[in-house]
Amino acid sequence: MENLIAITMGDPAGIGPEITAKLLASGAGESCVILGDPAIMATAFDKLGVLHKFQIIPALEDFSPEHFNLLQTSEPNSGIDTGAISAQAGQAAFDAIAKAIDLAMAGQIKAIVTAPIHKESLAAAGYTFAGHTEILAHRAGCNVAMMLANDDIRTVLVTIHMSLRDAIDAGDFNAQIAAIRLADQGAREMGVVAPRIAVAGLNPHAGEGGRFGREEIEIISPAIKSCQDEGIDVSGPWPGDTVFMMARDGKFDVVVAQYHDQGLIPVKYLGLEKGVNITLGLPFVRTSPDHGTAFDIAGKGIADMRSMQVALDMARQLIKARE
Repeated sequence: MENLIAITMGDPAGIGPEITAKLLASGAGESCVILGDPAIMATAFDKLGVLHKFQIIPALEDFSPEHFNLLQTSEPNSGIDTGAISAQAGQAAFDAIAKAIDLAMAGQIKAIVTAPIHKESLAAAGYTFAGHTEILAHRAGCNVAMMLANDDIRTVLVTIHMSLRDAIDAGDFNAQIAAIRLADQGAREMGVVAPRIAVAGLNPHAGEGGRFGREEIEIISPAIKSCQDEGIDVSGPWPGDTVFMMARDGKFDVVVAQYHDQGLIPVKYLGLEKGVNITLGLPFVRTSPDHGTAFDIAGKGIADMRSMQVALDMARQLIKARE
């Protein structure tokens, strides 16, 4: 089936199964196949009163547009405790992601939309990956970057899931170059014809001419100049406390942030229900909602699916852009 999108159920102890079921039950899941645990997903659809439309398929060729289709990636494990960290949950979440990546690399699906996973459950299952992005990079063998986007801001991260101390060392010249290039590419895939990219500084006031640190002078500025020489419209380094305000006012299309919280706080402050996580640099499309597993409300039937909807909409937009 053309343009088939895989939705991974996420951590089965979190809200992933619920928001996945709500998304498909809303009628938005055209050409979507779920990857995950059949018992967990059957429970999620049963709570919505639509279990009769749920079916397990042995292969993608058996996809039926009349049903909510699930490709089983792990053994049924209804004994997983909702809202609890466990190796079982981490393994089930990983199995769904791994299968989705394999299908995408084989060209059998066009995109992956991933429901949230819990990093501690992943670690309990024996995996050292810090999150989805690292799994994708490793299994696909690609240099990737994380983009967070909403209606107001797009941001790409130079470094992702690591301590701030480690991020300072990891944000070297090559990492700056890679993030800027992927920011330019990602913005173009989102329909920005001539992206204007701003690079945030690492230090307060972007180093204040070296008074507060020399990373801007010795690393970030040379990387910006190199990318300018390639024809990329990139400027900076700009102070991290004002660059997102300028982007929201329309001066820039993308902000390259130096570390995780520098980039994610402005996006998430504007509303989790509006945000989408996009992995740049892959040979296929991958998006996810801009929130976590929400163990505190898992199983209560009150999880908001809007960020999942935005992630699916963005996946479809990026599929069209690539085509």
